[in-house]
Amino acid sequence: MRKLVSSAICMMLLASCANEKKEEARKPLKNQDQPKELIVTNEALESALIYEANIRQYSPEGTFEAFTKDIPQLKELGVKVIWLMPIYPISMTNRKATPELSVEDIEDEEEKKKYLGSYYAISDYTAVNPEFGSMQDLEKLVETAHENDMYVILDWVANHTGWDHHWIDEHPEYYVKNAAGEITDPMNKETGETWGWTDTAHLEYDNPDLHEAMKNEMKFWVEEKNIDGFRCDVAGEVPTVFWENTVKELKQIKPVFMLAESEKKDLFHEAFDMGYNWEGHHLKNELAQGKKTVKAWDEYMVKIDSTYQKDDYLMNFVTNHDENSWNGTIEERMGDAAELMTAFSYTIPGMPLIYSGQEYDMSHRLKFFEKDSIPKEKGEMWPLLEKLGQLKSSNPALNGAKKAADYIRIATTEDEKILAFKRLKEDKEIIFIANMSDTEVEFNVELEGDFTDYMSGEADSFNKDNTIIYPAWGYQILVK
Repeated sequence: MRKLVSSAICMMLLASCANEKKEEARKPLKNQDQPKELIVTNEALESALIYEANIRQYSPEGTFEAFTKDIPQLKELGVKVIWLMPIYPISMTNRKATPELSVEDIEDEEEKKKYLGSYYAISDYTAVNPEFGSMQDLEKLVETAHENDMYVILDWVANHTGWDHHWIDEHPEYYVKNAAGEITDPMNKETGETWGWTDTAHLEYDNPDLHEAMKNEMKFWVEEKNIDGFRCDVAGEVPTVFWENTVKELKQIKPVFMLAESEKKDLFHEAFDMGYNWEGHHLKNELAQGKKTVKAWDEYMVKIDSTYQKDDYLMNFVTNHDENSWNGTIEERMGDAAELMTAFSYTIPGMPLIYSGQEYDMSHRLKFFEKDSIPKEKGEMWPLLEKLGQLKSSNPALNGAKKAADYIRIATTEDEKILAFKRLKEDKEIIFIANMSDTEVEFNVELEGDFTDYMSGEADSFNKDNTIIYPAWGYQILVK
């Protein structure tokens, strides 16, 4: 009997300690420990690059601490915004082992241990994944980023939670239910079919109480942990009114930077600063694969100009966590056009993204549900990104936020294959010319004057009557 009582007391003590630790983590930083204040401004975002940090795979340790050590190096690449992929505890219930299988489907106990689940199946919005370290480790990461003049934004998953989240039991009314009254995983609103995210439970935004609860979870990070904003997962699947009301209150605490994983234009009216350039990214892949010509890009730029407000802007990328894990590496999708498309993503309107490992010539698909690691040796990509980052950071002609530099198409005699355009702001201009094909092209371009080839440092003169030859996937960035 004594043993049973002792066990019960131990369990109570453990639970008490766990609650105390959680409450401690929720407390604001003490005044004397307040880190450097860094305020989000559009002026800073105009020349910014964003870095997507996959903490689990960034280092062999997979920790906040290991990533924090490298933050000063990211400054060399011109990084201004660090986006942390979800850093919260991951649900055990229905945990994914592969896109098709859950951990429960695997019989071998040792085999089960290697599956860490999806970052996007969150069991607690206001705690950190213990695999990554402690809340104090995260605070140190944020402080170090701010000391290096970088903002930190968190990946926010408002559309669904993991099946271990306490709302499942305490607030089942927060969730979408089927005809039998059972909580469902996220479904396609149009077809009613599952998205396959069976490790998550779909949240019901017809319930106004959920709006308030989710808003408060987001406010915790801004008020108490000095976070500078959020990248919001499948933002278009969550009602726009939720985002607008929430962002309004977040901005009463301090200015924040908001990135939507969406191109839905009404999200940018009041809630989000920037969205994903998914359509532009898919066009880059198709250009590199010879499936589309420059004409498709020209049509897309006209569409963008007529669809969005003047101060809306998008994130440009050649890879990210979804593309790398599910659709292939840059080399797999873009082949010999990889360097050109990388430079292209820096020179078009918007903000360029670097995904963990891209700077180190990563040539493999990172595992999504288990531990993996990126390479950490500088090869060809680091100096390329460093040079492009310097230009993006320093030249107003590449401004890409709410007061972006103009984009002006320049005519050539081979407009199906050659893309030439000017970026112009104030008295600064940059010219980008590229052969978007896998064959050598001879052409003339409507351009006059003396320039410097930014990548080579060599002088170059242009006359519209002179014939130019570019090799397959050849490009120039010209500055005056």
